[in-house]
Amino acid sequence: MNAGPLTDGELAAMALTGRQSAYTDLLARHREPIYRIVRGHIGDADEAIDVTQQAFIAAFAALDRYDRVRPFRHWLARIALNKCRDWARRRAVRRLLTNALPLGAAETIADESVPQDVVLDDRQRLKGVMLAITGLPSRLKEALLLHTVEGLSQSETAALLGVSEKAVETRVYRARQKLNEILRDPNRSSVSTGTTKDEGAFSRPHPPSAGTH
Repeated sequence: MNAGPLTDGELAAMALTGRQSAYTDLLARHREPIYRIVRGHIGDADEAIDVTQQAFIAAFAALDRYDRVRPFRHWLARIALNKCRDWARRRAVRRLLTNALPLGAAETIADESVPQDVVLDDRQRLKGVMLAITGLPSRLKEALLLHTVEGLSQSETAALLGVSEKAVETRVYRARQKLNEILRDPNRSSVSTGTTKDEGAFSRPHPPSAGTH
């Protein structure tokens, strides 16, 4: 069966009947936007791959709780944000226990092997922006990523985050202000991914074997 024209809800229903190709189609359809949200939240590209995979594992394991009348990507993004918070808490605990993480650990994001000066300069600017975003408070960062980077409407972002549309508008405005301040004066930046106080981590049931690849 060609799954191209099928909705996310239809694919989810097929997956629950054991159709492994439906898991693959859902993963292919949503992996990149979810990865962008995760990377924008935690900053580290390699870690973002792992966290994205964890989000899909949790989502596929809880697929029977997905309400098919609601956008699948919004439901998945909420799980991914919870996984980002899990990651931040684990990072904070490791830092507290080992006291060994360097303050500039997040600066390993960029690829330092690019030979062309102009490309290197672009990458350095991108690196600066990514670090600045990771330095924002979680609630500002989430609103900015969902509304500005992923292009969700204010109402969609509000529904996903469980806040009012006015709160989304305010958070995005404040996020942009802080981002501009950080980019104008990099010395004001402080990566905050290890100090988040957000709660609400998603549980980790065991996923279907073929749904995670």
